[in-house]
Order: sequence, then C-alpha cells, then structure tokens
Amino acid sequence: MSAQILDGKGVASAIKGELKERVTALRERGVVPGLGTLLVGEDPGSQWYVAGKHRDCAEVGIASIREDLPADATQEDIEAAVRRLNEDPACTGYIVQLPLPKGIDTNRVLELVDPDKDADGLHPTNLGRLVLRVNEEVTSSLPCTPRGIIELVERHGIKLAGKEIVVLGRGVTVGRPIGLLLTRRAVNATVTLTHTGTTDLAALVKRADVVVAAAGVKGIVSGEMVKPGAVLIDVGVSRETDPETGKSRVVGDVSPEAAEIAGWVSPNPGGVGPMTRAMLLANVVESAERALAGSSAFGPTPGCVPAGRCPGVGRWRGAVLRPGRRT
Repeated sequence: MSAQILDGKGVASAIKGELKERVTALRERGVVPGLGTLLVGEDPGSQWYVAGKHRDCAEVGIASIREDLPADATQEDIEAAVRRLNEDPACTGYIVQLPLPKGIDTNRVLELVDPDKDADGLHPTNLGRLVLRVNEEVTSSLPCTPRGIIELVERHGIKLAGKEIVVLGRGVTVGRPIGLLLTRRAVNATVTLTHTGTTDLAALVKRADVVVAAAGVKGIVSGEMVKPGAVLIDVGVSRETDPETGKSRVVGDVSPEAAEIAGWVSPNPGGVGPMTRAMLLANVVESAERALAGSSAFGPTPGCVPAGRCPGVGRWRGAVLRPGRRT
C-alpha cells in the first residue's frame, strides 16, 4: 500500500491564510510587519529565492525591505547593511541570503543580526534560548524548516509524543536544531541524530516511527530500511539531469520504494519547502506582535534595537488535515 501524502502546499496555504488575518489585525493597530532581505551579488539561485520570499510577503500583506549589494561588496559594506536593517523600525524580521561571496566572514555577519529580528531562527542567541527552554514556551524565533516539519506532521493528525525519530544529517538548518524542538516537553519525542560517521544506519532507521531525511543524498532512505507505516519526511535536496528532457530536476533522500512501505511521506519538492517559507513569514509576523507588546522577549540585546515580547505567541494551532493523498 502506498504512503499517504503530507501535503506541504496545502498546509502552507492554510497557514498563510491565518497569517493574513493576523497581519490585518496588526495593521488595524498601526503596525505593519516587514521582511527584510540582504542579498549580495547576482547569483541566479539566490535571486530566485529572495524574489519568492517577497512574493510570499505580498500574499499575506507583509511589507518588503530589500538591501541588495554588488558582488564586490566589502565586509564593512555588508555589516553596514545589517546594521541598517537592525535599526529600521519598518523591518520586523530579516534574513541574510547565503552564500555570501568568498572572503566574507559569514559567521561574523550573521552574529551581528539582531536576535529579535532573526527571521531564520538560527541566530546563536535564539538557538541558545531554545536549548534553555525545554519546559517553557519559546517566544523567540524558531528555526524555519524544523518548525515547518513539526507543523506539517501535526496538522495531519499525527502525534509525535513518545515516537522514536531518526534524523539523517547534522546540518545547522535542519539536523541539529530539529532535535531541540522534538525533545521539548511540549512535543516529547525521542530523537537519534545520525550522520556520515554513523555505523549501521539501516538498523537505526528501521526502528524509527518517523524519519527526517536531511542528508542531501539521493535515495539514501531505501525501502528495506523503512519500518512499515513509518512517517518519512524528505528534506534532502539533490539535483540530477532528466534523461528525457535534459533539464535539471530536484530529487530527495527518500527512494520511491520506501514510499511504498511508509504510512506517510512528504513529497520533494512540494512538502517541506512550502512549510519552510510559511514559517519564515510566521517568524516575521510574531516578531511584529512581540514589538507591539513593547518589550524584548528576553530583555534588550546589547548593540541591537529591541523588538518585543508578545504573551501567548507560541506554537501553531490550526485545522488538522486528514487523510492525505496517496502516492
């Protein structure tokens, strides 16, 4: 029996509808959420991603603020743009589009971002807050893709409490932070993080109730590795040439054979990607809501313009979608 589909496009659309209502409520109180982007150079892929984020903003009523710099921008130029976004009251959250040009100290740039305006949810301060708040509500920005994965699963009526979850990949955007979210008491899952140094990966995956595949290796999760009925979240992105059209296409970490055995699977593309973009918008809106409340979530950050704390801003609650389409 083929797996049911975790419909990322459908859930993301529902979340955007909810966000649009929240943005309207903010506008009625004189606050307009604004997403800023810092783009350096003319990389086509980066330009495409940034343009997509601003299209998403237009859908829900979020203002767009752009800082576009030439490819030969210096470290000082880029840092000055970060400071402008930190100080701009119209910008309630922003991202630095990666990669930055060679020779730029990327970590230094990212650490200059005001944590209260961290739309990606990956600032060291916000990740540290996530580590500390195991039992409490987290009111700072959350990592977009991990948050989107949990929303995607829960909105299809799948409970994660008590589940054994195996994560493939230890990257900073997915693999490392998702364990922090999944092991919070509010979710209460048990997580095993695997990587290229893991021995007997197949045995670990075979036990898992949920597999988050974020290795970026085509078909690394094969059919014989999957427990019948497991939930497969395909995050990995690889590219290959379509033999019929000659065009490049995206392929994921989950093999077609594994999808035949699983209970649920997220398509790739069309599963986690739309959720990541929706969570970026959510972080921007929630930052505006905190700012409206008038004080920083964790006190002023030295050298940064404080945003604010909005009591009650927490994990999403919304309509449950079930059952999903089948592959």
